[in-house]
Amino acid sequence: MLNAALVFAGAGLVLATWRMLKGPDAPNRAVALDVLTLIAMPLMIGAAVYSGREIYLDVALVYAVLAFLGVVALARYYDRGI
Repeated sequence: MLNAALVFAGAGLVLATWRMLKGPDAPNRAVALDVLTLIAMPLMIGAAVYSGREIYLDVALVYAVLAFLGVVALARYYDRGI
């Protein structure tokens, strides 16, 4: 079950990376970057559970907050016009 989840997460990472690199416009690339952060965060939490190290949970939490702030900043930038 865990192997299947990792395969699907890996496929999602590949597809989101492809969209980020080849996106038709900047807002699509921003959404792809947000998807990458949303996929990476549960992977960090899974690594914390698997290794038994609680510090990875703190890293995932800080990563989530910074990713959210980055997407909000990007959205405000695109809203004002490029």
